[in-house]
Amino acid sequence: MAKYLVLFGPPGVGKGTQAERLREELSVAHVATGDLFRDNLKRETELGKLAKSYMDRGALVPDEVTIGMVRARLTEADTQNGVLFDGFPRTVAQAEALDQLLRERGGRIEKVLFINAPEEVLLERLGNRWTCKQCGAVYHTNSKPPKVAGVCDKCGGEVYQRPDDQPAVQKKRIDVYLEQTSPLIEYFDKLGMLTRIDGQQPIETVYAEVVAAIGK
Repeated sequence: MAKYLVLFGPPGVGKGTQAERLREELSVAHVATGDLFRDNLKRETELGKLAKSYMDRGALVPDEVTIGMVRARLTEADTQNGVLFDGFPRTVAQAEALDQLLRERGGRIEKVLFINAPEEVLLERLGNRWTCKQCGAVYHTNSKPPKVAGVCDKCGGEVYQRPDDQPAVQKKRIDVYLEQTSPLIEYFDKLGMLTRIDGQQPIETVYAEVVAAIGK
């Protein structure tokens, strides 16, 4: 049976780093809404262009746009063994829509891993984050800089700071998260799916706790 998991938490908490490791460990598809938005924009879909306009302002993309992208993604072959959702759902309405999508496939969310950290920690991480324009690899000025400034270690592409990684936009993203996304904590907790994990810990410690939670 396919396995469906959700990584949940504020911007900058490290969901993407944990998701990449889990994707390899569990042999499931990694579905991150940010990647879906950029892929749709690259292919010049109308949904992608619309999503980008919201992302650049640090606002949440409307549910119907995000859900449409996720529905299309779930038809692809690599999702047959399961999916690790990263950054989706972000609202209770999205969570309910995801539940319906998975029921149509005969599946359900098994575990929601809520990784959290204080706002000052998140802003420090986000304000120093840089991304490769070509392959999407993520770097950090303090903890993970590229070997050559401005050049991606993996593909040699240009490393830049995305518009949605600018400090003022990041502060707004976190504010939006607190206002609109926090109700998911209560929603998933009531369903008995939620496991809380301290995102301030070292990456290896966070990963160990994530794996332990999935194994329960």
